[in-house]
Amino acid sequence: MVYAPLEPHESYYVEYEGDGKYRFVYYLQSRSGTPNAVFSVTMSLSLGGVGMVKEEVAFYGLPVCSQPDAIRIAHVYLVTEDMGTPAGALALRSAWNFRTPEGWDTVYSPILNMIERPIAPMLVVRVETDWFVNEGQFRYVMQPGEGITVAQSSPIGQVFFVPREEITMSDCSDEEVQALRESQREFLAHKTDATQQTSYGLPFSPHYLRESRARKP
Repeated sequence: MVYAPLEPHESYYVEYEGDGKYRFVYYLQSRSGTPNAVFSVTMSLSLGGVGMVKEEVAFYGLPVCSQPDAIRIAHVYLVTEDMGTPAGALALRSAWNFRTPEGWDTVYSPILNMIERPIAPMLVVRVETDWFVNEGQFRYVMQPGEGITVAQSSPIGQVFFVPREEITMSDCSDEEVQALRESQREFLAHKTDATQQTSYGLPFSPHYLRESRARKP
């Protein structure tokens, strides 16, 4: 899991407003634990959605920093030069960058198996991080009016590392196909024999879990 470069008392919200406009809102936690909006930065892309052309700052209450500092804070959390590609893309900067051993790549992905709705689509990318330190980012694609709230305790994405190896595909022989089918029949037979009933009356089989653990050294 990868998180944003936030302190426990910080959070932010970023929204795609449509027509190349994005709004970033920065929050600080009050003594009561309530997040309070400090300022917002509205970013407008040029025609075609490439390149930042305007950044406007609005403060909520008394300003706690200058307008240039507010823009710099927004740039800490957003990779602004990569936003808007494709239209509606939010490029969220991660707290860590990765350098992998020779022959290993880093895959940036959304959080796997997170099924709570709404689920924002994200562009998955594989980067060769063995010869340079990639600037970690997660690029979600929003529809107009959609946004993401980010806090220190909320992961913004997930990475995993894979070896960069050539894969050779080959056809199985008749004997290998027969062996595969036999192993499948054997697995299903053992799975059926191990079937149990839950307290709710639903059947399940722990055979795969037991076999997987038994094979570990």
